[in-house]
Amino acid sequence: MIRFAHLARDERGASLVELALVVPILASLLIGMIDLSRAYSYKLKLEQAAQRAIEKVQQYQTANSTYSTLQAEAATAAGVPSSNVTIDYWLECNGARQTNYDSVCPSGQVYARWIQVDVSGTFTPLFASKRYPGANSNGTFTLHGIAGMRTQ
Repeated sequence: MIRFAHLARDERGASLVELALVVPILASLLIGMIDLSRAYSYKLKLEQAAQRAIEKVQQYQTANSTYSTLQAEAATAAGVPSSNVTIDYWLECNGARQTNYDSVCPSGQVYARWIQVDVSGTFTPLFASKRYPGANSNGTFTLHGIAGMRTQ
């Protein structure tokens, strides 16, 4: 006959039960840390690609003909299609953005010409879900790497 009172006092399997309760929580924390580090690494790759294109601006004169070169350079470095790369350039007169990059500021105003490269890419987490904050409808995330500089 089995004595249940003796089994109630037995503590030999308690640590195994506690481990079984804690392992899913620890595993989800580990997977979350891995996903965050992968997303940060991918964002860093996009930013480095944008900075690489900005370095090309320093080599060439800024003209409309070089923007397609910059776009191709950033897309190749990031491993994304060139449609995911946006080149924006503008002129500021006394801090106000102008509509035409090639125009001239009125006399006495401080002018600055700027260029910005935005490289976007899609990151897919290990366990994609559209319920994550900021997630796309398919559970992925759109990340951006942005770099810019003043050219004049």
